[in-house]
Amino acid sequence: MTSPAAVTRPVFDPAAIRLDFPILQQQVNGQPLVYLDNAATTQKPEVVIEAISHYYRHDNANVHRGAHTLSDRATVAFENARSTVSRFINSPAPSQVIWVRGATEAINLVAHSWGRSTLEAGDRILVSYLEHHSNIVPWQMIAAATGAEVIPIPITGGGDVDLEALATLLDERVKLVAVNHVSNALGTINPVAEITRMAQAVGARVLVDGAQATAHMAVDVQAIGCDFYTFSGHKLFGPTGIGVLWGKESVLEAMPPFFGGGEMIETVSFSGSTWNVLPFKFEAGTPNIAGAIGLAAAIDYLNALDMDAAAQHEVALLEQSLALGAEVEGLRRIGDPAQSVGIFSFVIDGVHPSDLGMLLDQQGIAVRTGHHCTQPLMAHYQVPGTVRASYSLYNTADDVERLFAGIHKAKRLFG
Repeated sequence: MTSPAAVTRPVFDPAAIRLDFPILQQQVNGQPLVYLDNAATTQKPEVVIEAISHYYRHDNANVHRGAHTLSDRATVAFENARSTVSRFINSPAPSQVIWVRGATEAINLVAHSWGRSTLEAGDRILVSYLEHHSNIVPWQMIAAATGAEVIPIPITGGGDVDLEALATLLDERVKLVAVNHVSNALGTINPVAEITRMAQAVGARVLVDGAQATAHMAVDVQAIGCDFYTFSGHKLFGPTGIGVLWGKESVLEAMPPFFGGGEMIETVSFSGSTWNVLPFKFEAGTPNIAGAIGLAAAIDYLNALDMDAAAQHEVALLEQSLALGAEVEGLRRIGDPAQSVGIFSFVIDGVHPSDLGMLLDQQGIAVRTGHHCTQPLMAHYQVPGTVRASYSLYNTADDVERLFAGIHKAKRLFG
């Protein structure tokens, strides 16, 4: 099998990269597919599909506990994947990388393990208005169970975390600040290192939801300084059902397990049980072995690309969208953050987002419509939802042209 790391290109070429993604080589409703729903999930390059297939065809076995060759090979691939992730986010050690189903499970794990064992009545959890529901609801649930309180962090009109407002909220009552690295609805890039420094100055822990960041920028958990960092494989060109919780070693060591079962134990008797070492303490049961291997293949694929050039390309597509959007009567971008990845969220006067999404789909253009699991943010902007075009490294200027041709056609149909 060809190693994903062997896929190298001296120049970033989105048209060539597009050929690496089999799903993009098709028509939808009689039109070439324009896939602009990357903030929901990214497509998978052939090397990722091949890596998963190779595992199931040649190495399928459970990990860690087997006494045979297939198990040995599966274990090596599985733990090598953990090391790949560790290097990708600059973790001090692979043992701080915990496999989960995705960012949602990671946040729930922290809430129910760290939160339940730490929070008390009167404690505060600060959560920004930019957050996905998965970084709001778990904190509400654990607050209800412990007597803590969830306090929203205001944002500016453009859609940035209001750092001055955050400063006024930070005091000794705050035990956790939860914030995304990149907003899935607006594309805002948050100053997570600065937010972390502010929060830790009052003794608070910091959780960063990196689900939208890892596909667009380098992530260095040591430079950020946060206590927890989470992300999902399927938004990083990897498979669904795999994700990562990273935590500071001292914090993870102090946390009790969340799930009980096999693998996470050292000893079990009816008089009591003792726990395994990190990271296995938090990895009960048979893991998503193929998912971890597929995620590592996706990271290897990205590491062979010029990701700085990819990020610049995605921002160029956003700028193209802003220029073309300015020519559409009644189109209004929602949010105008100081720094943004390639996400273009908008509404058009007199056109419901769902109707526009349906009409675009009929032209082979895939966008996301609705509240994007950010209902508090939509309420802040006083809209029920938006149309969201989210760009990735395989999108092209022609995709943007097709999007706006579709928008103009839809506007004519709506009169």
